[in-house]
Amino acid sequence: MLDVDRTGGTVHLRRFGVTPAARGRGLAEALVAHALRTARDLDRRVERAVVVAREELPHTVRFWRRQGFAPVDHRSPYVELARALPLRLEVPTADDMRDLARRVAGIVRAGDVLVLSGDLGAGKTTFTQGLGAALGVRGEVTSPTFVIARVHPTTVGGPDLIHVDAYRLGGSAELDDLDLDTDVDHAVTVVEWGEGLAEDLADSPLVVRIRRARGAGDPTDDPAEHPADDDPRTVEIDPLGSRWLGLDLAAALT
Repeated sequence: MLDVDRTGGTVHLRRFGVTPAARGRGLAEALVAHALRTARDLDRRVERAVVVAREELPHTVRFWRRQGFAPVDHRSPYVELARALPLRLEVPTADDMRDLARRVAGIVRAGDVLVLSGDLGAGKTTFTQGLGAALGVRGEVTSPTFVIARVHPTTVGGPDLIHVDAYRLGGSAELDDLDLDTDVDHAVTVVEWGEGLAEDLADSPLVVRIRRARGAGDPTDDPAEHPADDDPRTVEIDPLGSRWLGLDLAAALT
């Protein structure tokens, strides 16, 4: 059960819960995610979601923080948490994917971490190429699968780009072994295949989920090298944490 109401550009999540028999199956997370997506899909002017939790229930506060909410007010015994809403976009071609990445480059800064997910051939590296070009970094941006992580230094005085491929990593411990923490504060970090592994690299990661409309095709195809293989993608930009509160994501990216 989840009651949702709207006030201006904010949706309020109220009376949330699942039956005891359904707990531990991810239903709560799925219900919240669906509510957030639906709110934005119904009206692009809705920018954020708010929930109120009781301070004596720290596990509840932790649950909401895992869903991307951050504390914004504390009036005992209540803690108010908020987050920006995810934005879904239709991206018809590889060139459009690079153009979306260019717009994303306009809202990121040093210390930001982008967590990319999507099937083989979905366009994760294409997105990163567009981001690197917009940031003005040195070197060709290609899939770093065999080196796992590659640093592209800035040529324009902005942040460097750290490009990580987590596909072959066995878990977050192996990601920690890369010792990225020493560099991420001075760079924009992109982690392909990073969902569920890389979110802790930053307090407010930006999750980019790419879905290919007509299937993955040949998993060795790079849409950047095979324009004829273009087909529409749906890209969800999911801003987690306090960093993105107050940003009009729809205006910035559309």
